[in-house]
Amino acid sequence: MEVAMSLPIELLKQRNDHGMCFSSDLSCSLNARDRKIVCVTSGNSYLGSHLIKKLLAYGYLVRVTIQNQANLEDMKELMREEMEQLESVVVARMGDLDSLCSAFRGCHAIFHTSSFIDPHGISGYTERTAFLETEAAKNVIEACGRAAYIKRCIFTSSLLACIWKGNDLPNLIDESFWSDETFCRENKLWLALAKTRAEKTAWNKAREMKVKLVSLCPGLLMAPSFPNAHLETSIPYLKGGHFMLRQGLLATEDVSKVAEAHIYVYEDMDYGACGRYICFGKIIGTMQKAIQLENGLNMHGQLSGDENLLSVEVDNDEIPPRITKSKLSRLLFRSSQRRSCKQ
Repeated sequence: MEVAMSLPIELLKQRNDHGMCFSSDLSCSLNARDRKIVCVTSGNSYLGSHLIKKLLAYGYLVRVTIQNQANLEDMKELMREEMEQLESVVVARMGDLDSLCSAFRGCHAIFHTSSFIDPHGISGYTERTAFLETEAAKNVIEACGRAAYIKRCIFTSSLLACIWKGNDLPNLIDESFWSDETFCRENKLWLALAKTRAEKTAWNKAREMKVKLVSLCPGLLMAPSFPNAHLETSIPYLKGGHFMLRQGLLATEDVSKVAEAHIYVYEDMDYGACGRYICFGKIIGTMQKAIQLENGLNMHGQLSGDENLLSVEVDNDEIPPRITKSKLSRLLFRSSQRRSCKQ
């Protein structure tokens, strides 16, 4: 296989110092039918690393995919203590369907967190990236349908896939609303375009492959304390941020809570969880909070003074929110009730 051939042979046949296998055929893995394995794609991403930590804490056996050997160093930076707890780390390129099938074989669920990672915030999202993200989403769902022991996928989309349609917005946006691809392309909102196209493609492919799919649409990922957002993921997310602010759509969430929501949604799939779930913790509704976020990201003017065709003046009155997370809130309540009954 192309991916395997590109790696040093010792990585394919031996375990490293942490006891993990780097393989395309998973010959050193445990039997997935005896122990339930879940796979997290792009384990070196910001959300991916937090999701892995949460899954391990909940007792799951976790397999992780990365796109190349160099990504392992990024993972080590993000998860020093958890590395040796992983079932395996597998190199599986998003554009290589066979390698994804090999990585997913025997898994009870696939958590697809990201198709494109820019860990240093340099290259950024482009229209080409949006295409690659879409192709990768299609491959992930097809590989899940072909190779996973249980055909289930928990797909990370974005709130950006729900909110972009210019001024033609309903009073309250829920999971039924989709961003307009033409509008995103015309305004060079490449991350929004990528997430919208990728999620739609995933849903179409899931129907074809008979994969049980749920998707989460989180707001801007934050570190545990506001206004500490993650810089590299914030740069593409906040394009058009001034418009989101004045429309009551600039939502954020603690990355660890987003990760936890993924697990709760997965566990609720046995009890009826389906479709899309908007996920956020708070909405930035004043200029003061927007400036705090700007300062924390060193992105001055991105929200408060971005002058483009989307910009209008925003005063410091509280802007009413126009998005709802009631569907996810109901699921989380049911999940907490079940957990209380088990204790």
